[in-house]
Amino acid sequence: MLPDALAQLLETTEFSWRRMIPNAPHPTNIQWRADACDAGSILFFQRFDDGLSDDEIYRRYFSGRSLAALVTNRPLACFDRLSGVAIYVTRLGDWAEVVRRFCDLVYPVSPQLRLLGVTGTNGKTTTVHYLSAILRAQGRRVLQIGTLGIWRDGEQLAETGFTSPPLIELRRILHTHQDQVDVVVMEASSHALDQGRIAGIQFQDAGWTNFGRDHLDYHRTEGRYFAAKSRILEHIAPGGRLYCTSAEVIARLALSSPGGIPRVLLNPPHLSPEALSAKPFLALPHNRANYALALALAGRELGFDPLEPDALSRCDAWRHLEPVPGRFECYGPANHRIVIDFAHTPDALESILTAIRTAFPSHRIAVLFGCGGDRDRTKRPLMGAIAARHADLILLTSDNPRSEDPEQIIAEIQAGIARHPDCHVIPDRAKAIATLFDRLAAHPGPEPWVALIAGKGHESYIEQNGHKRPYRDQEQVELNLRRLGWVD
Repeated sequence: MLPDALAQLLETTEFSWRRMIPNAPHPTNIQWRADACDAGSILFFQRFDDGLSDDEIYRRYFSGRSLAALVTNRPLACFDRLSGVAIYVTRLGDWAEVVRRFCDLVYPVSPQLRLLGVTGTNGKTTTVHYLSAILRAQGRRVLQIGTLGIWRDGEQLAETGFTSPPLIELRRILHTHQDQVDVVVMEASSHALDQGRIAGIQFQDAGWTNFGRDHLDYHRTEGRYFAAKSRILEHIAPGGRLYCTSAEVIARLALSSPGGIPRVLLNPPHLSPEALSAKPFLALPHNRANYALALALAGRELGFDPLEPDALSRCDAWRHLEPVPGRFECYGPANHRIVIDFAHTPDALESILTAIRTAFPSHRIAVLFGCGGDRDRTKRPLMGAIAARHADLILLTSDNPRSEDPEQIIAEIQAGIARHPDCHVIPDRAKAIATLFDRLAAHPGPEPWVALIAGKGHESYIEQNGHKRPYRDQEQVELNLRRLGWVD
């Protein structure tokens, strides 16, 4: 029975410290969320250097909770306040392996289940979305896990709030759906790779899109960020490959992780005028790179070798692709084109604005964006400088300020803009979008504009002071299109 097996696994696992409870009932389940626990739960709580005190940890997560046992990755000063709870502290470096053992017991996954993973700073979501579409078009039953939530056979089942869910949640998802799918395609974030969220997961093949500045609030240095991404190599099964669309990443891996899993540099395939006309989002260079990566990852499943000459260009899998929610979504008339994109890093903003400038050479460009709070502050002036280089009109607004002051975040973005002839600050995002439309409407019809609304993409909320209020850029755009009569 599961309770006996859980109790035995707790007893036989080597921990650095433990506090037993005499005659305690056997646990019945494992959890990673404190608010999901009951009296039979083993709560696996991973402590990070996030600035919270142990007292705050206790008040936020443990106070008033019922649970049978607590497993942590380090000692906490609040242990003495958890009366009646067995406590276990894993040995240094053992956290992911311990959680994996319990997952193997509670949420076993068949070794026959095939998995494909994608990491990288930008493009993970798009690549996984394309990969799912390519496989489904050939009759494969596909489970997709990533920033857009959980999708099965092209239908969204749930949102998780994570790019890569915590290991217990990931294993629950895989265990639940394994009999209904042939292939799992999933994003692997740097946080997940660093924290052991995909411990025990072996990818048939994996992909790496690119590498740029992001998440330094967590990783601290660019070197540690790259090292975390590099751990994707540890999760590729023997005989598998790492496909990559960045020569820089390939060269850097050769220095930091020589030998081992083969790394293959892909070039974007040549696409016919028919393809670009039918799928205009593939006119963007980064989307063609994402398509190449998705196609290569699908190769083994579909029975072709992506390393054969012109293999990617000969394939017409582009016919099955659709735009990804929140990625280069286009609205409005031709002379006042509105683009919504998730671009929230310097590299992503540079890439999308460069692509817009290339695709619409005769248009003037407006950009509306902000930066998230409680995240890497060093990227804020960088993104301001990028906007200043490319845009004729800049509107700085709020994104997800979280616990920070939105105006202070904007001030840090402005530090990179210096002198710009048409830059405005409107912290309320909905008002900023309305102002953007008014500015576009004030220009004569023959003067074409493209306006990029960046940073939120698919997100359906604004997070501030611990609360998420409903909000979507798409709804604001549609509201203003109707207001100005720019709809058919």
